[in-house]
Amino acid sequence: MVVVVVNRAKSMTETPFDHINIDISVQLGSALLPIHQLLRMGRGAVIGLETRDSEEVEVLANNVPVALGHVVLRGDRIGIEIREVLFRSPATRPREQVKRV
Repeated sequence: MVVVVVNRAKSMTETPFDHINIDISVQLGSALLPIHQLLRMGRGAVIGLETRDSEEVEVLANNVPVALGHVVLRGDRIGIEIREVLFRSPATRPREQVKRV
């Protein structure tokens, strides 16, 4: 899992949302391996992913898909350029997990 840290300039007025942490991750690809192959891997082993460098990656917020994007290189850093924001209809949102602030 790749964890993305978002830095934001501190504003003069704080809101209740300023202190809510969200785990942002990016799914770069996947691979299917037999367990015996996984158990034989050691330091420096490379797992080939079933994804090409031109394919979109999925951005997850608390394990929920929220966007699609492409991997970009900025100097020695890796980033994600958002290409599409995924919206969920109100009917698919989990109401029981929502807490009032």
